[in-house]
Amino acid sequence: MTSTVTELPWMWAGLFSYALATIIAFRTVWQLGGVGSIALPSRNTERWILLFIVSGVVLLTIALGVRWDRLGHGPFVNLYELLMSQLFSLGLIYAIVYWRVPSLRSSAVVVLPLIWILGTWILFLEPVDSRFPPTYHNNWLWAHVGFGKVFLSFCLVAAGLAGVILLRAIPRFGRSFSNMSDAALDQLAWRFMMLALVFDSLMLIAGAVWAQDAWGRYWSWDALETSSFITWLSIGAGIHARLSFKIPIRMGALVILAIFGLAFTTYFGAPYYSEAAHKGVI
Repeated sequence: MTSTVTELPWMWAGLFSYALATIIAFRTVWQLGGVGSIALPSRNTERWILLFIVSGVVLLTIALGVRWDRLGHGPFVNLYELLMSQLFSLGLIYAIVYWRVPSLRSSAVVVLPLIWILGTWILFLEPVDSRFPPTYHNNWLWAHVGFGKVFLSFCLVAAGLAGVILLRAIPRFGRSFSNMSDAALDQLAWRFMMLALVFDSLMLIAGAVWAQDAWGRYWSWDALETSSFITWLSIGAGIHARLSFKIPIRMGALVILAIFGLAFTTYFGAPYYSEAAHKGVI
């Protein structure tokens, strides 16, 4: 435990910065939902939310760098490292999207609590050191991990917009999300799901090539591979239903949240109950 003390303060500071962004987002939505209040958050408030998200990303970058320098390998072997690196990547990509696409900034009140599922989880884990498996010395691993992080981040953005659509139905919060119509939010959410499908496909391809180099097979239908394939099919099926059958907007929002839940379970559940090679034991 003492050997990891150098990285923990940086990680805690990053989580604290994320917490401040979350509190401001919730406070803004609650205030804007009041009678007689203005309908849109101020630009100053949005700047503070972005500032604290970016600060959290920077602090987590330092934490990851300290751990990487100490252990000599990337932070994606055990669950503690996976959660810490994912807190970094989700925050980074959401910060970029938040900055570049002002119309989805109201989704912070949904996205940040979802990120905090990982933030709370990591606080209960021991920051144990990990051993870098020989099969992880492969450039395709970097592509596989990178595409996966972008895929889950775009799923998170879509889930945030879907959550806004559902929250708009609650009278208390209707005014807080009045900057866009349900139809506009729905269209934007499914665009991000399409991007998620692209990067999910790239993740599966890169993972298959890595598996061939590392273990001599492209696919073995282990628990994680099967769950990943089901997730890929569910995204494709959701997009197909949205484009072909014109499913109701709120039903579409529920579909997006269900897909995100499946992707989340695949990413953070399957590798750790399965005896698959992804677990880092082979």
